[in-house]
Amino acid sequence: MAFLLRRLVFYMAAFIAAATINFFLPRLMPGDPVQIMFSSTGTELPPESLQALKLTFGFVDGPLWQQYFTYLGSIFTGDLGRSIKYFPLPVTSVLGHALVWTVALMGTATIVSFALGTFLGIVAAWRRGSRFDVVVSVGAIFATSVPAVVTSLIVLFIFGFTLGWFPNGYAADPSLDPAFSLQYLGSVAYHGILPMVTLCTVLIGGFTVTMRNNMINLLGEDYIVMARAKGLSDRHVMLRYAARNALLPTVSSLAIAIGTILGGSLVTEVVYNYPGLGNILYQAILARDYPVIQGQLPLLSGLNLVDKAHGVDSTRIRMFGD
Repeated sequence: MAFLLRRLVFYMAAFIAAATINFFLPRLMPGDPVQIMFSSTGTELPPESLQALKLTFGFVDGPLWQQYFTYLGSIFTGDLGRSIKYFPLPVTSVLGHALVWTVALMGTATIVSFALGTFLGIVAAWRRGSRFDVVVSVGAIFATSVPAVVTSLIVLFIFGFTLGWFPNGYAADPSLDPAFSLQYLGSVAYHGILPMVTLCTVLIGGFTVTMRNNMINLLGEDYIVMARAKGLSDRHVMLRYAARNALLPTVSSLAIAIGTILGGSLVTEVVYNYPGLGNILYQAILARDYPVIQGQLPLLSGLNLVDKAHGVDSTRIRMFGD
């Protein structure tokens, strides 16, 4: 019980610290969103309209500490105000719509990269020292070392601009109305190929290296030697004995990779103009949309805290094959 209380206090303190930085960081940026909107109209609005704009978007004059506690209360009550850029939509609606696209992109890329990376790691470890192992290991390390933004630009330039095989942006054809139809879903899948390829390229190397190392550590174990001595086929020993045990810590590391996956997804969405959380945050920063910025960063901080909460060491349990 004491351990759970310490963990709860730690994560609550971390969340409050992230919310505090989130509150003050936009206010250190040059320019005020209401002043920018007011000045862009020239002389078309009377001066008294400035106060009306502040009341509309919740920018009420007052001490900074009072605004800070009001902001903390809005986080826990879920009343994040209305977006400036996407007015009159509330911040929760803007973030909820973007979250669906981000989760879909991240989920698909994670499943595909985890499956391919695990398979490549198994085969590379089983054929350790072969040409296949050298190519896969070097390629995995190289893919892991390249930042997501560089990979996004390379993939977009080659397959989007040079070859013209795939669209250069958006999540679907803008001329289509969103609906659960084969035409619209096909357009979504077609537009999502390049972002998913980018994320898979960034993620697959880590899963491959992790699975390969886990497999190599197990190949010299007694039960693997016993399985070979029993005359079992290499495929049976590789999959039923070695791979099953090596897969356990790899699955545990999947939770730890959530932060990396989320960070790569945010950058990728900006490059491909994908309507996810990353692109929404980028557009909000350009528009000085304080409500969206202040509403999204705690969400991202919360996801990363959940990532760290699941990133604990797990006990390796050996599952012997038949």
